Amino acid sequence: MGSLDTHPMSFSASPYDKAAFEPLNPEDVRAYLHKAVDFISDYYTTVESMPVLPNVKPGYLQDELSASPPTHSASFDVTMKELRTSVVPGMMHRASPNFFAFFPSTNSAAAIAGDLIASAMNTVGFTWQASPAATQMEVLALDWLTQLLRLPTTFMNHTSTSHGTGGGVILGTTSEAMLVTLVAARDAALRRSGSVGLSHMTRLVVYAADQTHSTFFKACHLAGFDPANIRSIPTGPETNYGLNPTKLLEVMQADVDVGLVPTYVCATVGTTSSNAVDPVGAIANIATMFNAWVHVDAAYAGSTCICPEFRHHLDGIEHVDSISMSPHKWLLTCLDCTCLYVRDAHRLSDSLETNPEYLKNDATESGEVTDLKDMQVGVGRRFRGLKIWMVMRTYGTAKLQEHIRSDVAMAKMFLDFVRADNRFEVVVPRNFALVCFRIKPSGCMTEEDADEANRQLMEKLNKTGKVYLAHTMVGDKFILQFAVGSSLQEERHVKSAWDLIEKTTSTIME
Repeated sequence: MGSLDTHPMSFSASPYDKAAFEPLNPEDVRAYLHKAVDFISDYYTTVESMPVLPNVKPGYLQDELSASPPTHSASFDVTMKELRTSVVPGMMHRASPNFFAFFPSTNSAAAIAGDLIASAMNTVGFTWQASPAATQMEVLALDWLTQLLRLPTTFMNHTSTSHGTGGGVILGTTSEAMLVTLVAARDAALRRSGSVGLSHMTRLVVYAADQTHSTFFKACHLAGFDPANIRSIPTGPETNYGLNPTKLLEVMQADVDVGLVPTYVCATVGTTSSNAVDPVGAIANIATMFNAWVHVDAAYAGSTCICPEFRHHLDGIEHVDSISMSPHKWLLTCLDCTCLYVRDAHRLSDSLETNPEYLKNDATESGEVTDLKDMQVGVGRRFRGLKIWMVMRTYGTAKLQEHIRSDVAMAKMFLDFVRADNRFEVVVPRNFALVCFRIKPSGCMTEEDADEANRQLMEKLNKTGKVYLAHTMVGDKFILQFAVGSSLQEERHVKSAWDLIEKTTSTIME
């Protein structure tokens, strides 16, 4: 009883606790969501004026709110007030039109509405029977996207209107797409080698260019590949940092010569550091010689291929085993939405299928439906298909193409600004909407001096809160990245960012 005397107020009831608890009271749902929608609308109206990078210290939120959960209820208005005063100031605003770092995370009214409705329905569509509409909506949206990208019909789901041998699934991230295809490729290679279980795992080898995203190497680790058998093939300016097919052939043949088994090749369309494009067709032709699985990571740049002028970057795609692209990066569909297509759906489901008694049903047994749980790591899954369908249905192909072309045009404009200033150099050719540039050495300035000047430039720019740029290393050079693509960006934002870059550079050079 002593503890009760020490904290006499700990059991006093809030007025909001007196009524019966109804977490889905229809009137509360309506009132809360109206306030949330007002918040979202106000956020997009004002985000341009907010510092892109937050100025907070680690642990600040526990200090401002509480390290312990509340015992009693509070008004939803209190929750929204704390959201505005404590959470928003600690956010990095990727929605800001002054955000030029990394690749974009685009969004749209249709996507937000779709995600909101999907969250409200709270569907867990692990099997077709668990939610026929959710499964079929995902299949429909994926098949629509294959047509926008002009992918071979073999990548389409087998339905009453399509007789494809493959299929698609919407996952959370590219990392998941890499992981599940690595597992499928691993199992296929082990079967070919006559392995019982994983006994020959140490013989399997995977390949990618040194520009491939780091998540590939993480996925290889998770799939059980020996780190000594992960080949990171060097690239250089002679191929614009794309994977050289001749080098790939040499490395794969050398592995075969010592008794190893080429298993998986990851090609990228739009690498993170240099936006390089690996030659898909040539890589697929070489991998086929060794029966290796070919996966194409088109997470960022795949969206551009809905425009005919960019589609050539996927030439040869009919010969690969899988391709993934992320509409949440550049196709106005909020996180998380990565579309994975495989040419033979059975090769994926054979490795990932699970069939417990409690999920058995007549629809699955008929073989006429797709159970998407068998194409992913887990069993449960969100209704991701709704938002990408709503984006395509609401805006149509023409508007989506216009969105892509506008971003590319702004990137070209920024590229012209850089080239017109002799203090800078463009490090790699511009692909899509990313410009890689730097202050170049001049006079008595060494390469090391130039690297330091670029570091200073980035730090000073980002500290202003007016823009946010990222950096990378290409060819041992420290370079700055200017990525166009935030959903709210207009030419004036690009011009304003360049003016700030010019002025800040002048202060550093002086």
